[in-house]
Amino acid sequence: MGYKEAVDYINSFINFEKIPKYQYTASFRLERMEAILEELGNPHKGLNAIHVAGSKGKGSTCAITAYILKEAGYKVGLYTSPHLLDFKERIRILYNHPNCVGNGFKPFPTAFEGMISEEEFIELVEEIMPVVEKFREHKIFGKASFFEIVTACAFLYFKKQRVDAVVLETGLGGRLDATNAVKPLACGITNISLEHTDKLGDTLEKIAYEKAGIIKGAPRLRSGREGWRVKGGGTVVSARQEKEAAETIRKVCKEKNAGLYEVGKDIQYSIVSSDENSQVFDLEGPGYSYKNLELNLIGMHQVENAAISIGIIESLGDKFKIKESDIRKGLKNAIWPGRLQAISRNPYIILDGAHNSASISALISSIKKLFKYRKLISVFGISSDKDVKGVSSMLGAVSDIMILTRAKDNPRAKDTATLKANFKKPELMLEESSNADEAIEKALKLADKEDLILVTGSLFLVGDAMSYFKNAKVETLIHKTSHTRFVN
Repeated sequence: MGYKEAVDYINSFINFEKIPKYQYTASFRLERMEAILEELGNPHKGLNAIHVAGSKGKGSTCAITAYILKEAGYKVGLYTSPHLLDFKERIRILYNHPNCVGNGFKPFPTAFEGMISEEEFIELVEEIMPVVEKFREHKIFGKASFFEIVTACAFLYFKKQRVDAVVLETGLGGRLDATNAVKPLACGITNISLEHTDKLGDTLEKIAYEKAGIIKGAPRLRSGREGWRVKGGGTVVSARQEKEAAETIRKVCKEKNAGLYEVGKDIQYSIVSSDENSQVFDLEGPGYSYKNLELNLIGMHQVENAAISIGIIESLGDKFKIKESDIRKGLKNAIWPGRLQAISRNPYIILDGAHNSASISALISSIKKLFKYRKLISVFGISSDKDVKGVSSMLGAVSDIMILTRAKDNPRAKDTATLKANFKKPELMLEESSNADEAIEKALKLADKEDLILVTGSLFLVGDAMSYFKNAKVETLIHKTSHTRFVN
């Protein structure tokens, strides 16, 4: 079996990432995932897992947490989704060791550190095939999904690699998500907003209940000035939430006897400075205080995500030995491509996978604060099951030129002709392109060096843009115009 065959095999299972409409509770069955894992020898059991759910920012939170653990000298498994360019992005190991592939890593804008190798992935697929074939059309549990199979591969890989810790990003929701088979040491809940309302519920309370489904309870002990310490897991760190979401998370934590730290309440931060390269902030939590922490991920929302990560790290107690210098290095070295990522200047080119109203609002606010530009040229494509009208309205209001397109590998993508009807501003220059390559080329031709090109609306579209920027012609452009921070 070759690598392409292995990926094709995984893709032969139903992939809900590419299906706009389905019955959520009938399609997602945690007991099926648990049955698959049992047949594989329960590789998830015994993993020191950190589990993160939320509507936006969960991937960034996972990455920051993993980089802090890496800087502390631990071998860290990192499982995220979806991938932008390469399927192997989903399963990674970060390890600060001379023999590690990622050591001395210098990121080009599209790079991901520590990806599983093709050979390792082929071996995993060949090993799991006899098991997962039983669940392709299971009489009791129903059809296994693409995400369940990939998650099983990740658990098996992390066990084989004997990682010290695993950081897991949920796929959709949390309660029924395949990653929820683990019993984590700690959980993170990032900002919750209205998303996937046809599946997770039409209120913040219902959506928060699904996200909070990852929370696991455990006995707790109070440890002086350090606040709650949990034996065997059970700590939850939550972002600032709207009232309905916050109350739901508190209720679930109380029911499951889980300790809860809330950013804005138990964990406080203040941004000291921010620019297009990095930001500096102070942070205080129960029993700890840090001044002038530097984060290379830009955007005010990333400081919120960093606060969650630090809260998680601090909640681990004696399980891991993590120094202040490890936290500082982890924040400074954390990389998370495709999220408010500036890959060029003169003109600025920004990539961000914002796909709901809350994400677009944060993105627009950050761009206005961090970048000085004359015209905003937006290359925009979005999935049909997102808040198309809300996102379009906000983005259209601040853009001077809008180039509508659709991602090539996203069956859920909204067609440009229908999308066009959402933009009513008379002075907005509106263009359509059949694919990302054509749309970006139009943007580059229309842009002056004082302008800003924003590619947004979908991580699928960001992936297409990254693929485009890897070709020699555009790479030359980037090398001539970018900050050295973004290029080798």
